[in-house]
Amino acid sequence: MSDPSNSLKIGLPKGSLQEPTLDLFEKAGFNVYVSSRSYRPSIDDPELEGRIIRAQEIGRYVDHGFLDCGITGKDWVVENAADVEVLCDLPYSRATSKPTRWVVVVPEDSPYQTIADLKGKRIATEAIGLTKKFLESKGVEAEVEFSWGATEVKVPELVDAIVDITETGSSLRANKLRILDTIMESYPQFIMNKAAAQNPWKRQKAERLKLLLTGALAARDQVGLKLNVEEKNLQTVLECLPSLRLPTISKLVHEGWVAVEIVAAEKVVRDLIPELKNLGAEGIIEYPLNKVVA
Repeated sequence: MSDPSNSLKIGLPKGSLQEPTLDLFEKAGFNVYVSSRSYRPSIDDPELEGRIIRAQEIGRYVDHGFLDCGITGKDWVVENAADVEVLCDLPYSRATSKPTRWVVVVPEDSPYQTIADLKGKRIATEAIGLTKKFLESKGVEAEVEFSWGATEVKVPELVDAIVDITETGSSLRANKLRILDTIMESYPQFIMNKAAAQNPWKRQKAERLKLLLTGALAARDQVGLKLNVEEKNLQTVLECLPSLRLPTISKLVHEGWVAVEIVAAEKVVRDLIPELKNLGAEGIIEYPLNKVVA
């Protein structure tokens, strides 16, 4: 039985990252139940105490010790100048596996072509700190104001440019906006309070959680493949098999046959199965994976 005094307080992002984060935790082996009326989710691990909080705030709360650890974007860690330990990057996002980007944006027909053209202009953004640091690095002085959302509708009537976050760029194109420059790319990160990281129990718990989360991410778009093949055809089959490691080969009861098992990209397997069948493989089974731990 777990010691009730041992608990790791973890912040999970509210908003657009919430569902993909909960999906990742499910693949890692944790069921997280969220009520719309509470910011305290129920996690089927008594040693994890969850909080659903805006991603923009998690870095600050981890830094100040109100949370032991949390998952939030690298961008918000930088924006808040949060002094935390980064346990690992978790390369997932809202719609794709690509990083999100903070970009400087103007209307398609804007006369501004470079960042230097924004000198003395007005820029709206939610990421004030990121934007000011970027402009300073470019030697550009401009007026940067906070935006409470729907930033893309503010140009050109209210401001000259915006700094906004994009994943695919489709929303910017739909609003007839053009990217001048990219400030930074961002993935979610698993971060930890530096004092909590010195606690042996909390460190071990966080490291175990990190292992399971990264294992779940490694399994994304991967599948397991099992097949039976005659030993005389084994070498030919092995030559066409991709694998994270050497394939597992085991003898079958039926004399002269072996079982082969691999992990491979799902997109590769769809072309591989017909080829294996042509090479004499039988009993081919494809199965999903939750975690791959190297």
